[in-house]
Amino acid sequence: MPGTIPLKHPLDPGLPHRQEATEPAPPAPAPAVADLSAYHHPHFVRAEPGRHEGWTVYTFAPFTGREPEPEMPRAVYEDKTVTWEQRCALSSQYEAARITWSKARFRLQAHPLLRQAAPLWEAWTQAETDLQTVFKAFWQTSDGSWRAQLLRLTDAEQAAKQAAAAWDEIAAKLAKVADEHVRAAGEWEALELKDVAKEIGLDATQWWIDHISEYESTSYYRRRETPLVDHVTGEIGKQRERLREVAELAGDSGLDHRTLD
Repeated sequence: MPGTIPLKHPLDPGLPHRQEATEPAPPAPAPAVADLSAYHHPHFVRAEPGRHEGWTVYTFAPFTGREPEPEMPRAVYEDKTVTWEQRCALSSQYEAARITWSKARFRLQAHPLLRQAAPLWEAWTQAETDLQTVFKAFWQTSDGSWRAQLLRLTDAEQAAKQAAAAWDEIAAKLAKVADEHVRAAGEWEALELKDVAKEIGLDATQWWIDHISEYESTSYYRRRETPLVDHVTGEIGKQRERLREVAELAGDSGLDHRTLD
């Protein structure tokens, strides 16, 4: 059954929307008033005054997210019996429908991606922990065992980079659907990924997901490192620089720059 629920509720099919004039001052009233029922969105149920003056609450039948994006029929603009006020009301109705539809589509697209992402984030955090653990082990490694420990470090580095790359791949997909949702619903009405993840029992508050632009190519010929890969590359660089400093201070010619680069 359709219902009216406040907008900020994660599952709201009813959407409060302030009607504002988006066109020039209205022309003289038309001699006839159009019946707008033919122009309502198929999911439209009703429109009621909101709690605050000038606001309207639109209620729609549930969207699946598979429907085409709501768009006001072109015939509305061609119908001379539709008044300026009616056209504004229809425009607001379709804006509300688009926001509500976009939330349904966002959930439809994001839920399976979020489920795929959960184990990849766990794999990354474990790989990062392993990398830090191996590096800190140098503090307890004897001089004769440094080369063996370096082998362990390079293995941990490779595993961390692979885990970061796998994460960035799924993060890019999530960033894309999030960006599409914001474009359709607007920044003020858009859902956040962490809230959509919570709906399916996932805690995504610590997940590293940047804006979609951070995952796109910077040129036609070369792709920069993606966010988490760039982060772990920087951490690896800091660790290796520290090891080079120690090797130089110790006068260990066997651990030169070629070994640690």
